[in-house]
Amino acid sequence: MDLRGEIRRLKAEKNAVILAHNYQRPEIQDIADFVGDSLNLSMEAAKTKADIIVFCGVLFMAETAKILSPGKTVLLPEKEAGCPMADMITGEMLRKLKEDHPQASVLCYVNTSAEVKAESHLCCTSANAVQMVQEALADKDEIIFVPDKYLADYTSKKTGRRFICWEGFCPIHASIRPEHIERQKALHPEAPVIVHPECPPEIIALSDYVASTEGMCRLVHDLQAREFIIGTEEGICYRMKKENPDKVFYALDPPVICPDMKKTNLMSVWRALTEGSHEITVPDEISVRARQAIEGMIAHSK
Repeated sequence: MDLRGEIRRLKAEKNAVILAHNYQRPEIQDIADFVGDSLNLSMEAAKTKADIIVFCGVLFMAETAKILSPGKTVLLPEKEAGCPMADMITGEMLRKLKEDHPQASVLCYVNTSAEVKAESHLCCTSANAVQMVQEALADKDEIIFVPDKYLADYTSKKTGRRFICWEGFCPIHASIRPEHIERQKALHPEAPVIVHPECPPEIIALSDYVASTEGMCRLVHDLQAREFIIGTEEGICYRMKKENPDKVFYALDPPVICPDMKKTNLMSVWRALTEGSHEITVPDEISVRARQAIEGMIAHSK
């Protein structure tokens, strides 16, 4: 069976749109209508007239798509595709933290469950966390920042603000060691190093640029350099090469691979379109409050 052809046929027949995160397998990026970071994908899908959103990513991303497109059917091809960092905090855990700090405003990273977003005052992404703190929360004396302690540390250093932090982290980015960066720098001394702000501070200290996945894609396009060392999940290098065929991109050695992002394959996308699996739902009382936190961020980002 020609899976790619069948996916294209089913997509048209069912009025579906396929979203792929930057870390997805090359063949998934190739069949997607949109490739990008989680929030921008959800926002793009909300603008379409599609009845079905097939989100090739992980659970929290599909939840966000459902929150922003409550009238659309959202499918996650691989139901076991989760995010270890998002799983490090629950709504109940955050409610307890809020009880301990009743005057604090809660800023949650978009890499969280719908329930955690619903318990937060405002969301942020790795691209706009600094802006949210400097602008939207400028008059707040206390800020709870969940769940990523490394993004919180990076944002704290950029803004001069101190946070009440959760001890969460991305195990994939936390696995990067200084020698992984230094090894590539020795091999490619002219190549700028770009890393994700989910990386530990000792990795950020070795970089030339720190950026979100979308920010990385813009940087490698705009900078005059011809080669780059990329300090995030290796899947993004495929998109970078497609968009910049005259440039060279070096993933780290050993490569940084997210097992959850690699679970989705062409067969699971075909099955989602054929069987309607696995549909994501978010209870209304959670969706409404989570949407307020997301839309508050979007409003301050304009």
